[in-house]
Amino acid sequence: MKKAADASSASAIDLRFGQVSVLQVRLRTTDQGAILDELTGRIATAPQFFRHTAVCLDLSALQDEPDEVAIRGVIDAVRRAGMLTVGLSDASRFAEGLSPGLSLPVLGGFRQSSRPPAEAVAKAAKQPEPLPAPVPALLHAQPVRSGQRLYGRDRDLVVMATVGAGAEVMADGCVHVYGALRGRAMAGCRGEITARVFCQEFRAELVAIAGVFRVFETIPAELEGQPVQAWLDGEELRFARIGA
Repeated sequence: MKKAADASSASAIDLRFGQVSVLQVRLRTTDQGAILDELTGRIATAPQFFRHTAVCLDLSALQDEPDEVAIRGVIDAVRRAGMLTVGLSDASRFAEGLSPGLSLPVLGGFRQSSRPPAEAVAKAAKQPEPLPAPVPALLHAQPVRSGQRLYGRDRDLVVMATVGAGAEVMADGCVHVYGALRGRAMAGCRGEITARVFCQEFRAELVAIAGVFRVFETIPAELEGQPVQAWLDGEELRFARIGA
């Protein structure tokens, strides 16, 4: 009887918050055919990377509010492309209204432009505020192995060793890897568009800055194995050899 009582009193589940990698798809149209065609083309560059990837739909670039039927068509296009829609981005004013009918949560934390509005810059010039104390970079001296994830919150991340395939290194500031970068590197995770990724030996699976990303198959082959930096130029992610 005691064993039965112990089993019935045990918790059935545990709830934990954690960081989950979700691909953001910003819609400029709800044309299901056009979306499927473009997704299929993008996925063809790295099919194993995108297979069964979780997707969050960003509706902020749509001029008119879409209805549930249109978004269900988009969700179907995403599914047919081999990915899974798990939520709507909070960047759009339409998300809260559509969320209940679609049974999708509204997810936060996606990239917003970190360029301050002109009026805010002017106000700051007239009434300067004291700058916060700088936060030291997060230093990691050991290799980052497959399945591991490092995150420099509100600061740079400096890795003094190799980042293995399947590993992730992320920072709200810049990411520096003084070794081979074989996994994924994501800088400017909270939207800092001036963040950069630096590495001594470039073999990355994916590089992203402020949410804009490219996978290895779309990066110039001549940069493989070279010391490389990556930065954001508007909406385009650029790469160049360091010291060239």
